[in-house]
Amino acid sequence: MDAGRVGLMVWILLGAVSVGWASNSEVLRPRVPIDQIEAARAVTNPFPVTPEMLQQGKALFEGKAFCRACHGADGKGLGMDLDYSTFKGPLPRNFTDKLWQQARTDGELFWILKNGSPGTDMAPFIPLVLTEEEAWQVLMYVRSFGGR
Repeated sequence: MDAGRVGLMVWILLGAVSVGWASNSEVLRPRVPIDQIEAARAVTNPFPVTPEMLQQGKALFEGKAFCRACHGADGKGLGMDLDYSTFKGPLPRNFTDKLWQQARTDGELFWILKNGSPGTDMAPFIPLVLTEEEAWQVLMYVRSFGGR
């Protein structure tokens, strides 16, 4: 293989790595403001994860909380026939992303359900749509997309 082809392959490989890193860095960027993140991370789910709680979380995800509309039934972040050109920020979160699942604490996710996600179209859901207990149930179900 000539030097030109080797250089092109290296350039393509470096480009692919940097694109992957850029998307990973966005996944790892906290949505909770820096002055509130430690308090958010300290919050833990007060309810046990049981099959019943997961089933209630799934019912809320697909129904009352309408999470499915944006995040999809499979949690991959591509909901039903949405015009994604109208979104102000990143596309809806892919809940099957194990890197994201590891990076976010339950407390951070609860904060987002309570306050929305700055820089995205994610609106607050507590107490407008969900009670705090229902929010925890939804978060249990969201965690199940990552294999927890």
